[in-house]
Amino acid sequence: MSIERSAIAERTVSLLSSGSVLAALGVLSFSLSFPGTVFALDGFGPWSATGVRGLIAAVLAGGSLLIARVRLPDRSDWTALAVVAGGCAIGFPLLTTLALQTSSSAHSAVVIGALPMATAIIFAALNRRREPLLFWVAAALGGATIVTFALLQNNGRPTIADLYLAAALVVCAAGYAEGGRLSAHLPGWQVIAWAVVVAAPINLAVAAWALPHESVQLTAKAVAGVAYIGAISQFGGFVVWYRGMGLIGVTKASQLQLAQPLLTVLWSMLLLGEHVGPAVPTTTVIVLACIVVTQRAKRAERQAVQP
Repeated sequence: MSIERSAIAERTVSLLSSGSVLAALGVLSFSLSFPGTVFALDGFGPWSATGVRGLIAAVLAGGSLLIARVRLPDRSDWTALAVVAGGCAIGFPLLTTLALQTSSSAHSAVVIGALPMATAIIFAALNRRREPLLFWVAAALGGATIVTFALLQNNGRPTIADLYLAAALVVCAAGYAEGGRLSAHLPGWQVIAWAVVVAAPINLAVAAWALPHESVQLTAKAVAGVAYIGAISQFGGFVVWYRGMGLIGVTKASQLQLAQPLLTVLWSMLLLGEHVGPAVPTTTVIVLACIVVTQRAKRAERQAVQP
């Protein structure tokens, strides 16, 4: 009996440490970020929630770096880390939190669902890559679909929430693109850990200013929400995501990430009771199809130029 239990335990550990499972756990973690933010807004203001979540993540990230005895990054890496910090640890959390004050979680998930495509475009621009025509056609179609969706949802006019989401999309894509470049010589979890630590002074200043000025009620929902988006969305999820991506490769991991906006829409209905009209899943599927085309176009182009 003990031998059987030991064998089951070993298989369980092996399964949980596999790249696909780790990457899927990362996607699952991120898919709950918007509902978690809505929970946080139940008792925190947008600035307070952003500052506190950043500090929670910084404590966990800094502790992990100390325990692992990670040496400081090279001086040449700090500029890129600042971009990751500004985009992923400050800009995206603040802008999406501001948007979620008036926008539904499902609506926001559809807009932010274009993040992989935006990241690919910015990465190509930064590295001066010439992508195939099919890549740009699919990217343009995906962008036009998102814009059309946002306008149709708001009687032909973009809302302030849509502007926040668009800005969040750009700054986070820039952070992801720079993070991708850094991950070529730094472990992925260290990239996000250092970025969170770099952002800590700004998040501390934001929290110190916002907590006395915004109404704060420590409801169970608000505490659970801010704890989740700080510990998981801003750090823990990245650890398992980057580890899984390192084991199975960027291409396979990216395919798993396509499920993220659909999961967020599902959580929005189940956890927040949001009503989701037919435009939401339809737009999401179109955007995801465009992302798949951009990825395959890039892959086909690379295979064509290989000797």
